[in-house]
Amino acid sequence: MRRLPSIFHVDLDAFYASVEQLHKPSLRGKPVVVGGIGNRGVVSTASYEARAFGVHSALATGIARRRAPNAAYLIPRFGAYQAYSERVMALMHELSPLVEPLSLDEAFIDISHLFEPLDSESTHSATLRAQQIAAELRDRIKTETGLTASVGAGTSKLIAKIASDAEKPDGLVVIEPGTEQTWLDPLPVRALWGVGPATADRLRKIGATTVAELRTLSRNELTAVVGASYGGTLYAIARGQDDRDISTDREMKSVSVEDTYAEDLLDPATITAHMDDLVTRLGSRIRKAGRSGRTITIKVRGHDFTTVSRSETTPNPTDDPATIRAATHRMLPGAVAAATQTVPGVRLLGVGLSGLAEWAQLDLFAADDELETALDFWDQAAEPGPAAEDGDFDMPRGTVIEPGPEPEPDPESESESESEPAPEPDPGPDPADVTTPVDTVEGERSPRQFGPLPPGTRGAVETAVSERRFLPGQDVAHDEFGSGWVQGSGLGRVTVRFERPWTEPGRIKTVWASDPALHLVDAAAVAREALALLAEAHPDPQR
Repeated sequence: MRRLPSIFHVDLDAFYASVEQLHKPSLRGKPVVVGGIGNRGVVSTASYEARAFGVHSALATGIARRRAPNAAYLIPRFGAYQAYSERVMALMHELSPLVEPLSLDEAFIDISHLFEPLDSESTHSATLRAQQIAAELRDRIKTETGLTASVGAGTSKLIAKIASDAEKPDGLVVIEPGTEQTWLDPLPVRALWGVGPATADRLRKIGATTVAELRTLSRNELTAVVGASYGGTLYAIARGQDDRDISTDREMKSVSVEDTYAEDLLDPATITAHMDDLVTRLGSRIRKAGRSGRTITIKVRGHDFTTVSRSETTPNPTDDPATIRAATHRMLPGAVAAATQTVPGVRLLGVGLSGLAEWAQLDLFAADDELETALDFWDQAAEPGPAAEDGDFDMPRGTVIEPGPEPEPDPESESESESEPAPEPDPGPDPADVTTPVDTVEGERSPRQFGPLPPGTRGAVETAVSERRFLPGQDVAHDEFGSGWVQGSGLGRVTVRFERPWTEPGRIKTVWASDPALHLVDAAAVAREALALLAEAHPDPQR
C-alpha cells in the first residue's frame, strides 16, 4: 500500500452509449442501447436513461427490448469509439507517463511524480491535491470530447477502482490514506473485485453481506466457501490489501472466438462442425499473434442460457489446430449434455486458448479421423460434470485477445444449476442480427484495445455495404439530403435521421435502400471531424 493517494482509476461513463448520444442529437437524454440488435444479441452498453428500465450490459437484447421497448437499439461503431478513446488516453498520458489501459474506456494512472517531495506531503494535503488533479482531468475530458468520466483515487488499484464506481456517473471520489478500511467496511461484498452473484450468494449464506462482515471470516473459512485460490485473495482485498503497481506493458493473456447462432443447433454433427470452424478461426488468430498456449477451453450455452465451460491443459504450448480440435472433440459431448439437460438446443459455442507463450512445442502425433472420433463420443452417455470456471470467457463473435492481469478473475463458475432465467421464445432470426464473420469497413482494429465485441456486430458494416443492408446506428450520407444515421430499415426502404454531432436534432426521411445517392460513411471519420470541431471551439491552453 502507498502512503499517498497516487493511483487514479478513470472510467468513461456508459462509453459506447454516450458516444452515440453525442453523435445523434435527437437521442440526447433518451434511452440508448448499444450491442447486438437481434433478439439473440447481447447488450454491450446501455445509457443511464435505459438503465432506469433495468437494461444493463450482458443482458440479452430480446429481454432488453421487452424492458425498454422505446429505447434506440444501435449497432456498435468501433471506429468512433476508438477515436474518442485515443483522445482520452492522450490526455491521461499528458498527465503521467504511467498509464495502464484496461479497455477502450478505462485506465489506471500513477501520479506519484506530482506529489514530490513525498516525505513532506501530508496525507490530507495530498488528498486535496489528488482531488484537484482529478477534477482538472475530468474537466479536460468533458471539454475536449464531450464525454463524462468518473475518477477514483487511492493508495492502491483496488481502492481507486472501487472509488471510481462509487458515485457514477460523473463522479470524483478520493479516499484519504488511513481511512480505507472505514470506507470499505459498509460496502456490499459485490463491490469487491471478483465477487459475482454466485459468490455473493455463497457468502450471504455464511453471514457475510458487507465487507465488514466478510472480515470476520478466517482465511480457512473463506477457502472452504470460495476455493483455495480465491479464498486468500478475498481475505486480502477485504482488508484493502493490494500492492500491485501500474503496468504500462500488459501482456496478452488469452485468445478466444465465439459465435451466437440465429437458430439453435440440435444435431451433434452440426454442433461439432461449428466448433471445428471456431477452432480454425482460433488457430489463424493465434498464429498471427505469434503465440501458443497450453489451456484449451470450450464454452457451450444452451437454449435456456445454461452455460457450461470445460478446459483441458496440454503438456506443452501449442498453436496446432489439430491438437486444439482433438481436445474440443473430447470435451464437447459432455459440455453439450450438461448445457442442454433441461432444454435441447445450443445457442452459443466458443473456444479459447490461454496460458500463452511465444513458442510452441511441435506435436509428434497428429490426430486422425477426428470427426468420426468425436461423433463416437456423442453416442456414449456423457455424464455432465462440474462446469469449468467461466471467468472472462464470454467472448462474442470474432477474436478477443485479453490483456492481463486486470481485471481480477471471477472465481465463480457458471454451473448447470446457475443459469439466467429462460427468456421468452425467440420470434425467429432477425435479419439485422448479422452473423457473417467479416471485417468492418473501418478495419478490424486491435482486439487488445477494443476488448470483446458484442454478438451479432462483427462484420455488420461490411456485410451491409456488400448487400445494401442498412443497420440502426450506421453513419450514412445522401447526395441530396446530406449526412445522418440509420434509424431503421426494411422492405427495401431506409429511414434516416439527417443530423450530425454538431447540429440540432434533424429531420427524418425514408429513401429506397437501392438509391445510389445513399452511402455508408466511416464512423471514425465522423468522430475525428467532431473532435476537431471541439478542439477549434475550445483551444487547449496547455498547448
